[in-house]
Amino acid sequence: MSKVETSPETSVERDTARARVTGAQPIDARSADALARTMSALADPVRIQLLSIVASRGEVCSCELIEPLAKSQPTISHHTTVLANAGLLVGEKRGRWIHWRVVPEALAEVRRALGEPDARPVSRRRGDERRDDGPNC
Repeated sequence: MSKVETSPETSVERDTARARVTGAQPIDARSADALARTMSALADPVRIQLLSIVASRGEVCSCELIEPLAKSQPTISHHTTVLANAGLLVGEKRGRWIHWRVVPEALAEVRRALGEPDARPVSRRRGDERRDDGPNC
């Protein structure tokens, strides 16, 4: 078994070099804490799938998430609440259902933290604000 050569650089030097390679700047403790909360909310396959559905449709009623996710309404409610608490989704109550939209600035912040320095919020197309082609909820 061969030995791996390690350089005498410090972990800060390695992190700074890695940041230069990815184009990201090292972040302060407060920003790291906020990002960790956001990433924690994304650390579930159901929530990642849910977020991708909402992002792809512009706006989605909670009732429209039950079938594609194959989860119960209370489970959908739990996952949307976690994503909303992390600032990734916003909801608007209409009748007995909540209609969800992605917060583009929050996703752009995650992308920037992961090394996309010019990540900007995706602008919405006209008419994406409200969709009336879903089930009557």
